[in-house]
Amino acid sequence: MKTPAVCAATGMKRPTLYEHMAKGLFPRPIKLGPKLATWPEDEVAKINAARIAGKSEDEIKALVEELTAERKNCV
Repeated sequence: MKTPAVCAATGMKRPTLYEHMAKGLFPRPIKLGPKLATWPEDEVAKINAARIAGKSEDEIKALVEELTAERKNCV
């Protein structure tokens, strides 16, 4: 998913999305090229589900770390 789609799916504006990434509350995008970065749709869905479930910031940070680690295992 590109940034506009992620913002639409999460209800966050672009600055808020990047703030969440800086705080470890949202995974960073995967760089596919010098001007192209995207997020896997399933990761966005898992973060949304955690937020809807009322998970704490610490729980969401742990989820982000888990999702990031899973990316490394897929390569």
